[in-house]
Amino acid sequence: MDQERFDALRLENQLCFPMYACSREVIKRYRPYLDELGLTYTQYIVMMVVWAEGTISVRDMGRRLFLDSGTLTPVLKTLEKAGLITRRRSTQDERVLMISVTQAGLALREKAVSIPEIMAGCVNLSSDEAATLYRLLYKVLASSEEA
Repeated sequence: MDQERFDALRLENQLCFPMYACSREVIKRYRPYLDELGLTYTQYIVMMVVWAEGTISVRDMGRRLFLDSGTLTPVLKTLEKAGLITRRRSTQDERVLMISVTQAGLALREKAVSIPEIMAGCVNLSSDEAATLYRLLYKVLASSEEA
């Protein structure tokens, strides 16, 4: 039948849909915890990077988070306005904008430290399943960088 020709367009045949839906659902579960910190999910992942690095260039931040400057710049401006980060030009190359965590940003890390463990309990996966999913998702991300 001619309908078979369109089977590839069926929602249940799309790998991207469950990834999209899972992402939305997981981010929704983060919301109450992030609301307590005054952060959106995107602000939270930016803060996780800056907590780990201390100082990082905007370009490296974008690569690490798979975010373009059009998405990242307003997030960074909001975090700077909140006093959680600073944005400064590199002393080696003025074209490079560097992001650094502030004392207030470090204090927020103390409030956020329990979130990953709480969220791990919200996902019904064994640690082996979670590790496999993590590896596979990063494999997909790596292939998108190659394209």
